[in-house]
Amino acid sequence: MQKWPNSFKKWFVNHTDMPADVVMDLPRITIIGQLHIYIENHKGVLAFSNNELRLSLKHGHLQIKGDNFVLKNILPEEILLEGLIKQVFFIDE
Repeated sequence: MQKWPNSFKKWFVNHTDMPADVVMDLPRITIIGQLHIYIENHKGVLAFSNNELRLSLKHGHLQIKGDNFVLKNILPEEILLEGLIKQVFFIDE
């Protein structure tokens, strides 16, 4: 579905049972309280420290701020972060 325009992708999502994150190449983010955040479909780690994680997305970046961050699992398009999550930002390019 990479070659279809976004307007068709949105229409397709609205008229089928296909998940938007799959059709539109969007990140899927699951947050469990302030302790865990699981991000699927990211495009790479841009920065990591004890209090910040920044990921590249298809459109922009995702910035997560907090304290005592630990990367519990990291795969090419998936990441599990543990720590005290305080803020999650989407940053447009």
